[in-house]
Amino acid sequence: MAKRDYYEVLGVSRTATEVELKAAFRKAAMLHHPDRNPGDKTAEVKFKEVNEAYQHLSDGQKRAAYDRYGHAAFEQGGGGAAGDGFGSMSDIFEDLFGDIMGRRSSRGGGSARERGADLRYNLEITLEEAFAGKSATLKIPTSVACDACAGSGAKAGSKPTPCRTCAGHGRVRAQQGFFAVERTCPTCNGRGEIIDKPCEKCAGAGRVTRERSLAIDVPRGVEDGTRIRLAGEGEAGLRGGGSGDLYVFISVKPHAFFQRDGSDLYCRVPISFVQAALGGEFRAPTIDGSEAKVRIPEGTQSGKQIRLKGKGMPVLRSRDLGDLYVQTMVETPQNLTRRQRELLAEFDRESSQKTHPESAGFFARMKEFFEGLS
Repeated sequence: MAKRDYYEVLGVSRTATEVELKAAFRKAAMLHHPDRNPGDKTAEVKFKEVNEAYQHLSDGQKRAAYDRYGHAAFEQGGGGAAGDGFGSMSDIFEDLFGDIMGRRSSRGGGSARERGADLRYNLEITLEEAFAGKSATLKIPTSVACDACAGSGAKAGSKPTPCRTCAGHGRVRAQQGFFAVERTCPTCNGRGEIIDKPCEKCAGAGRVTRERSLAIDVPRGVEDGTRIRLAGEGEAGLRGGGSGDLYVFISVKPHAFFQRDGSDLYCRVPISFVQAALGGEFRAPTIDGSEAKVRIPEGTQSGKQIRLKGKGMPVLRSRDLGDLYVQTMVETPQNLTRRQRELLAEFDRESSQKTHPESAGFFARMKEFFEGLS
């Protein structure tokens, strides 16, 4: 099947300029792109045809050969198959996919405005502040847009001009036969713009370093390691570019009494062996600053956990509360008087397996174990 004329494929005349060729290519390529025509084989064929036509006509040497010999100029090694030109392919992807995906090309000065860097701020709070929430004012040394030039980098009354070396593209090409090698423009460093009269305050950067105050609300229930993102509060962009984001990382200090596990709190409370034996009650501290009455049953053992419902930490972005688990720790008395020793010795003589069931059971099992070895 004979190939269609390249000019006919793009819908331009043989005298079309480079700008007219590119405009026609963009229009045709976007019309027939496979992403816009899923499952349409005809559109896929036309898309390849448009690419091939543009690659040959956008190259000066290839176009001259085509105008003289037609398709025969590229047959039997005369010019290579479609896709040989690196520079042309970079144009195709940049011009086509930049618009399809909603991104502007970096050429034509687009890269002169660079997005600012993201910033990180470490904020340490107490467990009580994590419980109640906290309003804090952060002091952040960062780059902000220069007020003298409104972030453009150019002196008041002037503006950046397109780079003369790359004509505002940000890249330059070196032609090597049918191939083109592309590199960043050494004059403008890829920005596509030159500032002839830089702002005196920011030296052409469009931003200055300054400490600024920023208010932040830490929500109730935040945990250690929580990250809060503040969009647009990072470093100012270069020459009017968008600002980066600020990420505040929360660090919760260890507490003197409570250990945290999610929304639950744990607290160890010492009790006397008399309280553990006879039962009773005591008051335990809670995270909100009050005290809760805790009842312990008769015969409480060391390590027993008593649950206080709703006395823990708030669940982040919820009205729910965790629980507080009070762990009893039976304290062995020290520095006994003679009378106390006499009373304990008398108590021990009156004790039996009923008063110490766990000890009695343990030693009975141990005796059976060693008898089984003999």
